[in-house]
Amino acid sequence: MAKQDYYELLGVARGASEDELKKAYRAAVKKYHPDSNPGDAGAEAKFKEINEAYTVLSDADKRARYDQFGHAAQDAGFGGGYSGGGFGGFGGFADFADIINEMGGFGGGRRRRRGPMRGNDVEITLQVDFEDTIFGVERELEFAIKDNCESCRGTGAKQGTTPESCRACGGSGQVRQTVQTPLGYMESATTCKSCRGAGKVIKEPCTSCNGGGKANRRRTIAISVPKGIDNGQSIKYTGQGEAGDVGAPKGDLYVRIAVRSHKKYVRRGNDLYMEKQISFVQAALGGEITIDTPYGEETYKLSVGTQPDAMITLRGKGMPYVNSPSKSGDMVVVLKLVVPKSLTEGQKNLLRQFAAEGGEHVEEGKKGFFNKFKK
Repeated sequence: MAKQDYYELLGVARGASEDELKKAYRAAVKKYHPDSNPGDAGAEAKFKEINEAYTVLSDADKRARYDQFGHAAQDAGFGGGYSGGGFGGFGGFADFADIINEMGGFGGGRRRRRGPMRGNDVEITLQVDFEDTIFGVERELEFAIKDNCESCRGTGAKQGTTPESCRACGGSGQVRQTVQTPLGYMESATTCKSCRGAGKVIKEPCTSCNGGGKANRRRTIAISVPKGIDNGQSIKYTGQGEAGDVGAPKGDLYVRIAVRSHKKYVRRGNDLYMEKQISFVQAALGGEITIDTPYGEETYKLSVGTQPDAMITLRGKGMPYVNSPSKSGDMVVVLKLVVPKSLTEGQKNLLRQFAAEGGEHVEEGKKGFFNKFKK
């Protein structure tokens, strides 16, 4: 059967640059490598042809002879032809080594199993009140999780029996085969199909878990919610996740905290913000006001002529720092001026007098003093 043109094999034009050749070769090796196509004889043959094509076209002298004489340039009489057993002068070794490293090396790449598999991590959500994140709280949390089957203790085998070593792979979980590469003949490993990489075969499955070794169980764990934790942050409990294979550790448990909003306080970082209503008289004359903080009432003295939306800061009355609970942020209080909606006639007269003494002419009604004051 006539050989396919090397340029067609790599999918490049005859005038392709060195970088274009290299890019096409890398893509082809990844596509047809035996580790990516276990048991596919066609892919293995294609892999050998691609290696041969790149070995010739990546060498300037060999490429020139090929462009002139075609596949006949490989005959012994031309000298320096492709030997069929590797890279010749190893001109493309670095390219091929880079590709193999990207795929995880010989031995099955990313599909290679390396011993018993660790259990999966689990994430659950715990809702807490706003105050719980200020002072901390202890909670018990019940949840469902995949754990080792109590009947077979995670082996998957019926009570009184044990899993047997896989005969196809000798218990290694891998089947090795020799393939031709640009480096010559090298050994490659793929996941054993008989045991699916476990290295063990269960002849009599456990009737409780049908041979899976795992079962859904309810578990209760004590959760310690630390001071200062924020909405969306998680607490990690090592080894409290799903069970792994026999001999492998459990995964981890992540408890994600969901904080209910507060009717009075808003958190920004470790500072707390709130609004405090004050009257016109308090703003104009000053005086003491009481502010409710999470830690109790605080007294604050307003200055004479306090303006609307003025902000005051209470140091250390905010959220604790989760990593330094003895330290806290601040509380920022925004002062909101409250304008009365209804006044007695006496109060109106006093305000008319106030306006007159200030030289202000008051036109009561839609454009009167009170509406302008509200605006």
